[in-house]
Amino acid sequence: MTFPHSLNDVNRLEREREREREIMEKGELVLILDFGSQYTHLITRRIRSLSVFSLCVSGTSSLDTIASLNPRVVILSGGPHSVHTSDAPSFPADFLSWALSKGVYVLGICYGLQLMVQKLGGQVRIGEKQEYGRMDISVDGISGIFGNKKVGDRQAVWMSHGDEAAVLPDGFEVVARSQQGVVAAVEDPKRRLFGLQYHPEVTHSPEGMETLRYFLFDVCGVTAGWKMENVLDEEIKVIKQTVGPEEHVICALSGGVDSTVAATLVHRAIGDRLHCVFVDNGLLRYKERERVMETFIKDLHLPVYCVDATDQFLSKLKGVVDPEMKRKIIGKEFICVFDDFAHKLEQELGNRPAFLVQGTLYPDVIESCPPPGTGRTHSHTIKSHHNVGGLPKDMKLKLIEPLKLLFKDEVRQLGRILNVPEHFVKRHPFPGPGLAVRVLGDATEGNALDILRQVDEIFIQSIKDAGLYDLIWQAFAVFLPVRSVGVQGDQRTHSHVVALRAVTSQDGMTADWYYFEHKFLDEVARKICNSVRGVNRVVQDITSKPPSTIEWE
Repeated sequence: MTFPHSLNDVNRLEREREREREIMEKGELVLILDFGSQYTHLITRRIRSLSVFSLCVSGTSSLDTIASLNPRVVILSGGPHSVHTSDAPSFPADFLSWALSKGVYVLGICYGLQLMVQKLGGQVRIGEKQEYGRMDISVDGISGIFGNKKVGDRQAVWMSHGDEAAVLPDGFEVVARSQQGVVAAVEDPKRRLFGLQYHPEVTHSPEGMETLRYFLFDVCGVTAGWKMENVLDEEIKVIKQTVGPEEHVICALSGGVDSTVAATLVHRAIGDRLHCVFVDNGLLRYKERERVMETFIKDLHLPVYCVDATDQFLSKLKGVVDPEMKRKIIGKEFICVFDDFAHKLEQELGNRPAFLVQGTLYPDVIESCPPPGTGRTHSHTIKSHHNVGGLPKDMKLKLIEPLKLLFKDEVRQLGRILNVPEHFVKRHPFPGPGLAVRVLGDATEGNALDILRQVDEIFIQSIKDAGLYDLIWQAFAVFLPVRSVGVQGDQRTHSHVVALRAVTSQDGMTADWYYFEHKFLDEVARKICNSVRGVNRVVQDITSKPPSTIEWE
């Protein structure tokens, strides 16, 4: 799956396509056509958890794009659209006939089922009984996707649809219905076409994983052969093919697990021709620079240069309150620092580095790109990731993003294979724009950054002391742009408010807030208000994702 920047030339795009093909040769690809469902990424994750490689591309991708990936199975995702609307997204006109001619299995989920039914001559109508949430279904047929069930077997599933398949195309049969009698599953085994009206990928469908497993292995005959070791071998091969024998590479190290694993991987491929740079942009956590540099040198043995660019970043951020603008400014300044670093290396080595390594992950790419059917060429953007949407168009360095197809937990697996220290592998994610997106409003105003650093340090250390750190996906503090009245030392105060955020997640695409004991929260709030001058109120963020994002900006 390729999301090109304007700086990328045809050769680089071709290398990325070749990289994807080589990875897929180690297993069999299940391709997801994304029609905008909030659950689409979960399908990808669930399939990868079965040791089968899966990629997600736009549902409106061209047939050439789909065919070039050579999938064994194509899954049509759900989506918020109705097939009746004029702007409803659709797969290419010849997609189903292509799938039939190539022996490709197709599974439509929710909107994907309805789209397939409509395109093959069936009828989809607005349902008399709309179904949202948990619903029981019963099996009516056992020839295909429910071949491991018995007629009459019941299971709870998660529904989310207003339309329904009213008349099926020729060759299709109903194999499951909901408790309200609505079509819940259909299939045409001879043409290898299947459909589920519910979402098997969510945990609210308890038997959904078993259904996906049976469909892939027993119905489609897919072989489980994709492993993280394959990714390591292929990425090293691709990096060696991409970077010439005399070329040098810069790696942007942030101190997080993503960039660290990316750097370790590239270092294994090209050795000392990798030059890592850690930028102190004035937006780091408490003593982050000292702690991270010590780990890089002592534990990872990476060649790292530290650049203090605090004044450069903070001067450009002064007065900026819009979060998207913050991200773009920070992305641009990072590239300026890297270009300057490359120039200095050129003077030293006599060879200007041509590539920049970044720890961009699959969720970063997904969140920075638009779902189909929005009418936008690039966005219904949730947030411009500094590695993706925040990069300037005139950037001189070419990108190497070896983790671009992986989720966070997969990157951690890869880190362990590369012998990255466990305490580093388990570090909570930290946003590339740093504390700039955790200070709501102008991050340079007053002493907001210093206050936030102290509050965050108390919160994280308390979590570690309580033995909770590894149970939480991400925890941090947020500086709010409001003041509240308080009483401290028998005096009235008008001080700052901070929020505490902690979430659990598998991949960062969805998340739930962590349930702390009240005693823990009480102790943390007391420590903060008694230790950090300028804070008199502490609140907790108890919002899941969705509807919110994990970070506040």
